[in-house]
Amino acid sequence: MSDSRRQKAARIRSLLETEGDAVFENTTTFNDGRYESVEKLDDYEGLKARARAIKEDAIANLPDLVEAVTETVEANGGTVYLAEDEADAQRYIAEVVEDRDADSVVKSKSMTSEEIEINDHLQSRGVDVWETDLGEFVLQVADEAPSHIVAPAIHRSRENIAELFDAHFDTDAPLETAEDLTEFAREYLAERIKDADVGMTGANFVTADTGTIALVTSEGNARKSVATTDTHVAVAGVEKVVPSLGDLQPFVELIGRSGTGQDITAYVSLLTPPVGTPVPDFDDDETPLAEAGPDRDYHLVLIDNGRMAMRDDDDLRETLYCIRCSACANSCANFQHVGGHAFGGETYSGGIATGWEAGVHGEDSAAEFNDLCTGCSRCVNQCPVEIDIPWINTVVRDRINRGADPDTFDFLVEGLTPDEEPAGLDVQKRFFGNFETAAKLGSATAPLSNWVMDAGPVRSALERFVGVDSRRDLPTFERETFREWFATRGPRVDPADAAREVVLYPDVYTNYVSTARGKAAVRALEALDVHVTVPAVGESGRAPLSQGMVSTAGEKASRVYGALAEHVDAGRDVVVVEPSDLAMFAREYERLLPERSHERLAEQSYEVMEYVYGLLENGGDPDALATGNEAVAYHSHCQQRTLGLAAHTVAVLEQLGHDVVTSDVECCGMAGSFGYKQEYYDLSMDVGDELATQFTTDETRDRTVVASGTSCLEQLDSLLQRVPTHPVELVAPR
Repeated sequence: MSDSRRQKAARIRSLLETEGDAVFENTTTFNDGRYESVEKLDDYEGLKARARAIKEDAIANLPDLVEAVTETVEANGGTVYLAEDEADAQRYIAEVVEDRDADSVVKSKSMTSEEIEINDHLQSRGVDVWETDLGEFVLQVADEAPSHIVAPAIHRSRENIAELFDAHFDTDAPLETAEDLTEFAREYLAERIKDADVGMTGANFVTADTGTIALVTSEGNARKSVATTDTHVAVAGVEKVVPSLGDLQPFVELIGRSGTGQDITAYVSLLTPPVGTPVPDFDDDETPLAEAGPDRDYHLVLIDNGRMAMRDDDDLRETLYCIRCSACANSCANFQHVGGHAFGGETYSGGIATGWEAGVHGEDSAAEFNDLCTGCSRCVNQCPVEIDIPWINTVVRDRINRGADPDTFDFLVEGLTPDEEPAGLDVQKRFFGNFETAAKLGSATAPLSNWVMDAGPVRSALERFVGVDSRRDLPTFERETFREWFATRGPRVDPADAAREVVLYPDVYTNYVSTARGKAAVRALEALDVHVTVPAVGESGRAPLSQGMVSTAGEKASRVYGALAEHVDAGRDVVVVEPSDLAMFAREYERLLPERSHERLAEQSYEVMEYVYGLLENGGDPDALATGNEAVAYHSHCQQRTLGLAAHTVAVLEQLGHDVVTSDVECCGMAGSFGYKQEYYDLSMDVGDELATQFTTDETRDRTVVASGTSCLEQLDSLLQRVPTHPVELVAPR
């Protein structure tokens, strides 16, 4: 194990122990709240589509919108400054503070101001800067970075914050309850707000037509920061500008629900600065407030810092649609267990952080945590503006791979690998990205290969040089592949008598490792009068794509489509056993194949239990399948859920007489190669512990364990004493 892998593993173990419980409790509470809240909406998907369309239009016309909002704000009496980068923004804001001769600045929470590190810059110039958001205040006291976009101190428990405050402040009595802590912070910060010369806020949105800034918050500190000082500096990325006040409606509906599961946050402030409220003088208790001067200075600092380049980048552009709600983080199983101090860069955290960090800080800032995205795609459906976050992560991973030092890898090995990647690619990524090659060799030499791979010296070498954790069982390769079995056996339903014709896609695991599920799929389909063909076709590209090897994945996608095109042309349905490969056909191939090729393959591809369900719904005879009354504990694959296919398996099993209990955990934790990697093994098992707990209750401990995905089956095999099986093996006639 390399030093960097050892250090990363140790860091993850430390965060699991110190911050994991608090992060899990808070993110899952937010997540559960989101499910309940969006359920109340009449047209959640329609609202998301509207929000997406507004952002697409706004980013496409961003230069015009920046020009428009500049004219509007200046007409209102304010000033707009377009900051080129972090240093430019720091310089301008510092000049505003110095012109005001300010000693103290109060801030409401703003990730963009975190991005430009304005606190450190002003403090280095002798200015006191106070965070007035409770979570940010906690972090300021602790001298820590945020671990979550919306809830920056999510990794700290109430008890932990109480210890921090008691150690830092000289309080009259120990602070114990949430009320104690909140009251202390409120009173402490009220004094700082009264004494402040400048108030600084972020902006969730800025409207070009009125110059209005929208602040969506859970506390009233933003309003206080604006109203009690005569100088207001609003800091926002240029992507926050939307055309009009009317465009805010879908975002206001979505942002609270998506982030914290609230129907609406406690404060939705629409301010059109300079605000007209009088500026209070806390030292003058004689003059009525109404007689105080309304003169205010307002500066809107719009920050580029790489965003315009992201706008021109076909793969990073979608990042600019982000409304910073954190739904992607809250729905991510890995984030739920380690939080943003592992799953984040210099500023941003969670799934979308890769795009932000790569765009505003550079790919190096994203490299450290980018692999924590397993590509399970659960965040895609949770994002209120429908950003394909896993694809952004994959593209950035590819760019990081290609930026690796070629001298760190042996060119001879590079020349021997069947991929399209450059020298310097991490050997671990290259190994997992070329798993099909290992599977071919392992199968051709089985059972010797299985014995050798399990031998201690080989496992030690795999762990040391490739980073394959020796605690994880390796796949056992079959000598006779699934395709060889089918070629010898042949189809049992004549095309002339068949209800349907199917080409069964032999994914790598089904072909070389789990041949039983392939054989079961053939028997089940033939029992329902389907003519089956098993073509000679290679890996879908899922394995290299998961390592960020985009060119290799594209080359494999082209080969797969080439092998399946004649069947698609002939009107045969493509049936897939492995859900992640079906997800490739349905989603990722859109990025890898010509549009029409992707559409044709996606339209005619089905998951095997989805297909069995369809056959039964259209007159198929259930008595032709294996019926039974087994008690089943079923776990659906992440991407199967994203595609909306989980219910089909349950429906088929129940129709055939089984009593089914399903898991409701976000993820099993294995997620393909992720769980094999030594630096992530402990996190993988920690995530999987939830599933193990659900399947070892009084109700579930004696049930037959069933799962659809390869990674889920492997993880369940590691977590439980029972050997799991694929659902098609339950329903196929013997």
